[in-house]
Amino acid sequence: MYRCVIAASAAFFVAAPAAAQVQRNFPQNALRGALVVDSPPQVTLNGRPARLAPGARIRGTQNMLEMSGALVGMKLLVHYTLDPEGLVKEVSILTPVEAAKKPWPTATIETQTWTFDPVAQVWSKP
Repeated sequence: MYRCVIAASAAFFVAAPAAAQVQRNFPQNALRGALVVDSPPQVTLNGRPARLAPGARIRGTQNMLEMSGALVGMKLLVHYTLDPEGLVKEVSILTPVEAAKKPWPTATIETQTWTFDPVAQVWSKP
């Protein structure tokens, strides 16, 4: 029994550093913005009122799901996508490394005119 515990612990400590270094891949239509959760599903996105879509997902810096109620009042730098009705659908709270990748589009028109490298997860202006 102790051997099983030791083996499981060893496997965890070997895999944990590798999991921490995984790069998150964001879709090409992801925009960068400042998000404040007011009273879910009401949010403020880039200083303007917005609304979370039904079934919206908010992922924290560890890529785990976060509950919108736990984020009330926090100002967060995020990448987000919108659904066809303009509601906020997917949100990823950025790590400092992800936030350092610039430029990143903040408007849909920029995603249509800039060039995106999905492997390196970087944008370049024309």
